[in-house]
Amino acid sequence: MDRVRVLAELDRRILETYSRRTTQALKAALPLRLALPPLEALLARNVAKEVRKDGLAIRRAGAALAAGAPPGADAIEALLAQGRDVDREFLERVGRFPIGIVLRYDEILPLRRQRVAGLLEATYRILGAWPRGRGLRDALRASYARDEFESRLAGMLRLYAMETRALARAVRLPALLRPAQDSIGSRLYAIMDAQAARLAREAARSAFRGGAAYRATR
Repeated sequence: MDRVRVLAELDRRILETYSRRTTQALKAALPLRLALPPLEALLARNVAKEVRKDGLAIRRAGAALAAGAPPGADAIEALLAQGRDVDREFLERVGRFPIGIVLRYDEILPLRRQRVAGLLEATYRILGAWPRGRGLRDALRASYARDEFESRLAGMLRLYAMETRALARAVRLPALLRPAQDSIGSRLYAIMDAQAARLAREAARSAFRGGAAYRATR
């Protein structure tokens, strides 16, 4: 079993479910419903970007475990630099949309650094505790108590939500929506915060009470 690949797939499924649920909630909210066409496209592109960056961190943690030493500050800084390269590709693609983005790294980098550090630590911990010959659910249960797993996952998703809020503030919305941009960002974060708690609770219940470690549900 390629355990690194299994964890990367789990991460992808969680983030894609999180993004899908956020988009569904946006459709019921005003003024977010008016801003949905550009925001929905942005969120879809953003989650693909973040899945890619998380994959880099998960593989880095796997390599660190194989080398026998936990990833340190140098690994975090290297991943942040790689993340900027991924951001540049993201911005080139978004440039084809009828919106513009100017990333505010002074706001984004502290959040991103926390999330990278947390993902490295969690991945290293899970891979190191993975029982021989057992599956992902057993690895999660060997690594965390249920409450800690739920809390850590919710915290990681909230960091993602904070970074997404910063991204939303960096978007140049159509002129009609610009006066409401701050409230749109705040409402977007409130939706993502609520979805983070719900998703972390469901993932913990699935991992620690039976069934697959995580099954994406609508």
